Amino acid sequence: MPKGETKPNIVSLLPAELEAELAALGEVKFRAAQIFQWLSRGVRDFGQMSNLPKALREKLDGRFSIHEPKVLSKQVSALDGTIKYLWELADGNAVETVVMRYKHGNTVCVSSQVGCRQGCAFCASTIGGLVRDLDAGEILDEVLFSQLDSGLSISNIVLMGIGEPLDNFDNVMRFLRLVNHPDGLNIGMRHISLSTCGLIERFPELAAQELQLTLSVSLHAPDDETRSKLMPANRGRGVDALIKACRDYYEQTGRRISFEYAMIDGVNDSPAQARLLAGHARAVAAHVNLIPLNHVEERPFRPSTPEHMKEFIRILEQQGVNITVRRRLGGDVDASCGQLRRKMQTKGGDKA
Repeated sequence: MPKGETKPNIVSLLPAELEAELAALGEVKFRAAQIFQWLSRGVRDFGQMSNLPKALREKLDGRFSIHEPKVLSKQVSALDGTIKYLWELADGNAVETVVMRYKHGNTVCVSSQVGCRQGCAFCASTIGGLVRDLDAGEILDEVLFSQLDSGLSISNIVLMGIGEPLDNFDNVMRFLRLVNHPDGLNIGMRHISLSTCGLIERFPELAAQELQLTLSVSLHAPDDETRSKLMPANRGRGVDALIKACRDYYEQTGRRISFEYAMIDGVNDSPAQARLLAGHARAVAAHVNLIPLNHVEERPFRPSTPEHMKEFIRILEQQGVNITVRRRLGGDVDASCGQLRRKMQTKGGDKA
């Protein structure tokens, strides 16, 4: 819940919870389905819910908060049609959402927190630290209003924007149930990918949810020395513990894990590191997604050279690893997570 807000966000409630709230207000339960339908269409004004009695609309207004995110910035790539949004939230903070077009459908990349506490050395999102968690309704609104504003039907979701999803576990799990609900956006779990820097203590709890989503682990280095320099989350956990947690997750869920690996020149792109990465991937039957690094102005890192990239790929393929190289999208629209919000902060906007 945003700081200073005392009323719960009604968009975060599932239909059964809406029924319970209505019963507490002395109202009939069938109104819950009507309210959920209005919310799923993007209506963010109780006064516009025309099939509800006026007295009920007034009760809802007194009991719940409701807010439509405002577009602070919208960048559309001239190269590939990628759309990057900067949304203003109810408390004046801002988060980024990206809509990407692929042959298999449109994918939205959503943020789960305002800022991030994980401190990854190559990432713009963590500059300034964590401000607050997003509630489930705020994450849902990123999907819904990106779809409404762009006019594009969203079929896939990646939780790979600003923030660490497993650091906001309860709200993210609630968001997943909301976006998957058949009376809502009804986006299938198999079309959702959750990215984590490796908060392995949350893996058993995530596995227990029995969700059919894809778990993407931001590995970015196959050895402790390099990974701890790049990703503070590795300290106190370690690569070996992370690989074991991935193997346990895979065995418990049967869901194949993906390793995200940003190729950074002279840091994590050596032949020896390629061979070590291959061993980790084979140990958990993981798919490896190689990512050409998006340069962040405040960071010293540069993407791997084409020559290093080619040799790295050759070694992985030779070792029998299933890999893809992520196509760079939105290179002309502040493609790296956190860059657009960071620009706004340096101009005096955003409460972070």
